Amino acid sequence: MKVLDLGCSKGHVFEGWFGSETDYQQQRDTGRLTCPVCGDAGVEKRLSAPRLNLGATQPRTAAPDTTVPQRPPAEVASAGLPAELQAVWWQAMRTISARTEDVGDRFAEEARRIHRGDTPARDIRGRATLEQAQDLLEEGVELLPLPDLDLFKTTLQ
Repeated sequence: MKVLDLGCSKGHVFEGWFGSETDYQQQRDTGRLTCPVCGDAGVEKRLSAPRLNLGATQPRTAAPDTTVPQRPPAEVASAGLPAELQAVWWQAMRTISARTEDVGDRFAEEARRIHRGDTPARDIRGRATLEQAQDLLEEGVELLPLPDLDLFKTTLQ
């Protein structure tokens, strides 16, 4: 298995797993390799350091932290490193996906029902047209446009 650090022409950085260098080349040349953030097909390998397994490591005993920070850690914000900020953003999107109910195309209808008190309040996500979103905002319904969160449910490989 070959793990490569990749980047698109718009500056997004991500990791790709390939069976071989030939597999990477074929996926890139046929347009199957695209940026998971923006869909750009201008993907190229980036400089990366190899990881060598030279011995046993300590087993992980603590569960991973799934809380979303209110803002990026100070060292990330001050460093201004796009890859680290991108990692914080990806984790936030995964957490939002895990903590909200997907109501699909019924988003506008369900948001109105919650806003009016016709149904219990809960965090929802779904799809709405620009016109539906504008109507909701005019009615006083709070909403936040997000990318397609299904992309963030699994690790990128």
